Amino acid sequence: MSEIKKLHLTAFMRPVSLHSGAWRYPGSYPDANFNLAHLKTFITKLEAAKFDAFFMADHLAVLNMPVEALKRSHTVTSFEPFTLLSALSVVTDKIGLAATASTTYDEPYHVARRFASLDHLSGGRAAWNIVTTANPDSAKNFGLDEHVEHGDRYKRAREFYDVVTGLWDSFADDAFVRDRESGVYFDPDKMHVLNHKGDDLKVRGPLNIARPVQGWPVIVQAGQSEPGRQLAGETAEVVFCSPKDLAGAKELYRDIKARTVAAGRNPQHIKILPAALIVVGDTVEEAKGKRLELDTYVHYDTAIASLSVSLGADASQFDPDGPLPTDLPETNASKSSRLGVAKLAADEGLTVRQLAQRYGGYAGLAFVGTPATIADEMAIWLAEEGADGFTVTFPFLPQGLDDVTQKLVPELQRRGLFRDDYGGTTLREHLGLPRPTNRFFE
Repeated sequence: MSEIKKLHLTAFMRPVSLHSGAWRYPGSYPDANFNLAHLKTFITKLEAAKFDAFFMADHLAVLNMPVEALKRSHTVTSFEPFTLLSALSVVTDKIGLAATASTTYDEPYHVARRFASLDHLSGGRAAWNIVTTANPDSAKNFGLDEHVEHGDRYKRAREFYDVVTGLWDSFADDAFVRDRESGVYFDPDKMHVLNHKGDDLKVRGPLNIARPVQGWPVIVQAGQSEPGRQLAGETAEVVFCSPKDLAGAKELYRDIKARTVAAGRNPQHIKILPAALIVVGDTVEEAKGKRLELDTYVHYDTAIASLSVSLGADASQFDPDGPLPTDLPETNASKSSRLGVAKLAADEGLTVRQLAQRYGGYAGLAFVGTPATIADEMAIWLAEEGADGFTVTFPFLPQGLDDVTQKLVPELQRRGLFRDDYGGTTLREHLGLPRPTNRFFE
């Protein structure tokens, strides 16, 4: 009898919730995103639940949104990822530690050193989320007046990956002999000088840190554009993505796995983990009620602006407590986006106000129900190859996280869909990924 395929679960933890109303929810911690004591509690609970990784996104500028929306955002102040993950590595033993680092506004040597250090400090639990940085305001914090063009960012990213992984291979695994008797600390024949000279980057090397515990930290990639999908197929071992539904997820899954094969890689060595907001209740009705209440904590001015963008029409003119009008004016906005809004309004019977608060809070993929109904949905996504697991986003903390770790995870474990315990100590072992060979010494 073949073993049941198991889900992989990572926790999206910067910000601690993607829902903009999370910090206002009754019983939540308003400062959860910027409180070390809370974050230590969160990660120890996630490790006790056997999550694969604690995943921190990063921003290199305050988010580019209108001041009226910005002043209500809990993301304005957040810890720098490496500083926080280094601290959290000390209070954990198994859970992976994933961080974003930009290939546009950083240098390969910096990135290679930081992740190699984190991998050693944590005993082999680091992961690098490769991003090219979307926020154009970031450019102004790094001496540029304009954001680097999209295609140029991805071209640099591909070369950046080659340089960073080359630097991680600077030393053979057994280069550091530390022979007291002979006085030889390391074998120079087992050190490689990279001497990279490319279109965008020039890096001599070697890295002044021993090869990471995992060989390379796990490579995560988060783009869904054409260049992003190609970069994922060529380099990624985990893909963080945001499909809206199972049909879209299956198309994305097939496409990225096919690109992986075309790049000469094993498709089993890339895990696709869509982001999913999870709201758990003792009944489906209770869970839906929690979601509707959560949405009410999104300020209406912010919410209606988000809905207007999605519709391509000024939604502030609609009756807030009436249904979405069916005679919307024609615009050049995305027709698929508009159809998606209309479908959501019809499926859930939402008023304009509720619809706006949904789009202003979190409009991505969500599983809302009991542990059993959510487990049913996740099992379908896994069986139909829409996902290899999920990047879990929490509706509010701590209760939303407790609901997942204490109610949903046991249900998944009972069904054999999620591990009962870690099978190893490194993130690669959790994900079933091989340790990369050293291109210069193996």
